[in-house]
Amino acid sequence: MFHHMMRRVLSAICLMLIFGGPAKIAAQDSSKQQEAIRIETNLVSVPVIVSDQQGRYVAGLKREDFTIYQDRIRQQIAFFATSEEPLNVALLLDTSQSTRQILGEIKKTAAKFLKQLRPQDKAMVVTFDYDVHILCPLTSDQKIVEKAVKKAEIGDFVGTTLRDAIIRVTSGHLRGIAGRKAIILLTDGKDHRSQTTMRELLGSIEESDTMIYPIYYTTGPAAGRMRPGRMPMPFPRRGPFGRRFPMPQPQRFPRPQRPEINQRANEKAEEFLQSLADYSAGRFYRSDAGDLKKTFELITDELRYQYRIGFYPESAQPGESHQLKVEVSRPGLVVRARRTYRMPFPNAQ
Repeated sequence: MFHHMMRRVLSAICLMLIFGGPAKIAAQDSSKQQEAIRIETNLVSVPVIVSDQQGRYVAGLKREDFTIYQDRIRQQIAFFATSEEPLNVALLLDTSQSTRQILGEIKKTAAKFLKQLRPQDKAMVVTFDYDVHILCPLTSDQKIVEKAVKKAEIGDFVGTTLRDAIIRVTSGHLRGIAGRKAIILLTDGKDHRSQTTMRELLGSIEESDTMIYPIYYTTGPAAGRMRPGRMPMPFPRRGPFGRRFPMPQPQRFPRPQRPEINQRANEKAEEFLQSLADYSAGRFYRSDAGDLKKTFELITDELRYQYRIGFYPESAQPGESHQLKVEVSRPGLVVRARRTYRMPFPNAQ
């Protein structure tokens, strides 16, 4: 009797599957998943900041006040948001040999910025020297972030993997994160030994909606300063018959640069950091220009209240770069938005 009832139950289940009961539901779920994937991969999201002639953020604009173009062709705005959202911030601290004299100032600056964050905001701490170090992943626990900043120290070996650090954050840790995203970059801007090329870095920024805010520090020549005990020192050795072995040569570092050469290096670094800000629609600041507290207040305010515009491009193949332009109909306003984007490959999501 029991086996007979079980056969009837199994038969009923089979009929339901054949004639589309749960099967239809499964198909609908699959369709919804495909639609969700389409939205995530095809929607081009563009953070937009609008300010007046004095640089103050302008609120209260509506969807119809904006026009967005891809390759000079007007696009239909499919997504528009003005609501305040939590921040996701990556603090990138330069701990290379060239910043030995200013690391204390860099850490103080990072601590000042953290005071602008709210409980719902998240931050992570990354240092870079001869390698990239994640001192603290993205978290809303401000105490953990503050401890990570205090732990930052000068690297043991020569190198400034600045480009590597940025691309690791934009293409890795912040990719796929919803909400407002920004990199606060505290550095002298002098990359040395990065594996990432400038072209690769700009491509990563094109695929990301992360805004970069470099804080530039002027530094002198590093002159190869190292911690005691890190360099092999020559010493005499003798074999069993009294013959001297060749003395090992100490590791050689570049000689101190002449002032004019270092000045050109500083100018080149400043131009590089300015280009990062322009490319990502962020802002460039000098560490010695004005009150950094007010600077950070401005940065966090414009990140919190920025406009976000989204559109579905009619033709956008993965890996292709396209020009972007955002306009506002109201006169006398200044618009800041990224000027290019590149659709990422599916496996990059």
